[in-house]
Amino acid sequence: QVQLVESGGGLVQPGGTLKLSCAASGFTFSSYWMYWVRLTPGKGLEWVSVINTGGTTTYYADSVKGRFTISRDNAKNTLYLQMNSLKPEDTAVYYCARDTHPNSGTYNYVPPKDYWGQGTQVTVSS
Repeated sequence: QVQLVESGGGLVQPGGTLKLSCAASGFTFSSYWMYWVRLTPGKGLEWVSVINTGGTTTYYADSVKGRFTISRDNAKNTLYLQMNSLKPEDTAVYYCARDTHPNSGTYNYVPPKDYWGQGTQVTVSS
């Protein structure tokens, strides 16, 4: 059973930083591309970033490129999202997600909700 548990969200001022973590279990973490997506009341669902199984290939949405960094530690079965220079428009619930198939993944893809965690709230406000 796929289990993904996000942590690290919170309230931060514009220009601040946060690092999100996602602890994975119930599957072979190192065999799956992993994603971050976010959900806001105004803009809806937005794909944020993806990383391949070995952590050597990453892609980002234009809205976060240069500010966010996705990474993973396969020994710890954990996915990360380092968020710098945060803006109010980054306010959202952030979800980590697993691809539906092992050793495959792509840019700008949102996996089915069955493969999401419970989410962590990030609020950027002064």
